[in-house]
Amino acid sequence: MPELHAIDGDMLGSLLLAASVLGALLLLGVLLRALVPVFRTFFIPSALLGGLIGLLAGPYALGLVPESINTTWSGIAGVLITIVFAPMLMGEQLPKLNEAAREAAPHVFYSYFSSFAVVAVPALLTFFLFTPLFGTTPIFSTIFEVSWPGGHGTAAGMEGAYTALGWADGSSVALGSATAGLVFGIVAGMVMINIAARKGQLKNYRAGTSKAASDILPEHEAQVESTGRLQRASLDNLAFHLSLIAIAVLLGYGMKHVVDMVLTGVPLFPLAMIGGFIVHLVIVRTPAQKLVDKATLNSIAGVALDFLVVSAVASLSLPVLLDNWQALAITLVVMAVMSVAIFSWIGPRIFGEDWVENSIVNFGAMTGVVSVGLVLLRAADPNFKTGAFRGFALRAPFASPFVGGGLITAMFPIAVATWGNLAVGIGCAVLCALLIGLAIVTGVWKRPSARNAEQRESAMMR
Repeated sequence: MPELHAIDGDMLGSLLLAASVLGALLLLGVLLRALVPVFRTFFIPSALLGGLIGLLAGPYALGLVPESINTTWSGIAGVLITIVFAPMLMGEQLPKLNEAAREAAPHVFYSYFSSFAVVAVPALLTFFLFTPLFGTTPIFSTIFEVSWPGGHGTAAGMEGAYTALGWADGSSVALGSATAGLVFGIVAGMVMINIAARKGQLKNYRAGTSKAASDILPEHEAQVESTGRLQRASLDNLAFHLSLIAIAVLLGYGMKHVVDMVLTGVPLFPLAMIGGFIVHLVIVRTPAQKLVDKATLNSIAGVALDFLVVSAVASLSLPVLLDNWQALAITLVVMAVMSVAIFSWIGPRIFGEDWVENSIVNFGAMTGVVSVGLVLLRAADPNFKTGAFRGFALRAPFASPFVGGGLITAMFPIAVATWGNLAVGIGCAVLCALLIGLAIVTGVWKRPSARNAEQRESAMMR
C-alpha cells in the first residue's frame, strides 16, 4: 500500500480551491470554443483550451496563478488517470478470450514497436552524433521513452535513477522533453484528425458540418448521460457507480502492493482497470448487475478526463534544465517525424476498419502519455462508435506495466549504462524488426490493399 499522510482541513481547502479554478478554466474553454469557430473546426477540446489559459496565467507566464496551485494541478493529473481507466471494463459485455486477444493485439504491437523505436533512434543518434560532437551523456538517449509515452510523472519519478547513474539533471531534461511531447502530440494529433475528417476516414464525422456549427445540441438530439435503477432513498445513482470505481481502485492498490514486492514502478491505472474487471466479474453474478449503467460509468470517466487534461496542460513546467539543448532539439524533431511516420505507415497495416481512430489513440500515448491518446480519441470518436476505445483499454494490462512508464522503461537507463548506446540501439532496432515479422506471421500485419479486399469480401457475405 502507498505511504499514507494525514490531510488536514487547510490542505483539503487548498485542494478544493485548486479544483475550483480548474472548473473555471474548463468553462472558459467552453466559452472560447463558442466564440471562436476555428477551434470547433479543428476539434480543439474545451479542456485543452482551458489548460492553455491556465498555463498562460501560471507562474511561468503572467503569474496570476501561484506556484502552489500549479503544483497541486500537476498532482491531480497523475491521480485522475486512474479514475479514467478503472471503469473501462465494467458494465459491458466483454468479448471472449480469443476475441479480446484479436482486438488488443494491434494495440499491443503499436505500444511495443513505438517504445523500442523511441529508444533505438535516440540511442544511435547519441552514440554516433551527440556524444562525439556535444559531449552528451550516453544516458541522454533514454529520456524519450521515459518522457514521451511515460510522461511527466515518469520523468519526475526517474530522478533517483538518473542521479544514481551520475546524471542528476536527467529528470529535468526529461520533464522538458515531456512538455514538448505533450504539446506536439495534441497539436499534431488534432491536425491529423482534421485531415482524416476531410478525407472521410472518420466514422463519427458528419460530412458537411459547418465551421460555425454550435456546440449546443438541438432539443431532439439531447443526450441522456445516466440511467439509474436504484432508489435514491438507498443511494444516489452517481454515488453507487463512484463506489464501484472506488472498489476497483482499492483492488488496484492491493495488486500494486503485491507487484511492488517484485517489481517497483508499475503504474496504478492499469491495475485499477484490472480491479474494475474483477468488480465486473463479481457483480454480473449477482442481482446488482441490473443497477450498473455503462453510460454513467463513461460519464464519470469523462469528467475525470476533462479535469485531467486541463490540469496537465495548465501545470506544464516551462523552465527546465536544458544543458543538452542541441541534442534535445535535434532528437525532438526526429521523434516528431518518426511518430507521424509510425502513425501513417503502421496504422493502416495493423488496424483494419477505422484505422485512424485506432492509430490516433496510440499516437497520442506515444507522444504524450495515455491521457493525450484519450483526448485525441475523444475528438476523433466522441461517441465511441468504433472499437478503438475498448481495444486500447484491453491492451493496457499487456503494455502499461512494461513500456511507456513501466518496468522495461525503467530498465533502459541501466541497460545503456551497462552495455552502451550502440548495443541498446541495435538491439531495440532488431526487436522492432522481429515484432513486424511476428505480426506478419500471426496475421496482424497486412498490406492495406489486402485488408480492403478482405473488408469488401466480408461486406458482400453480409
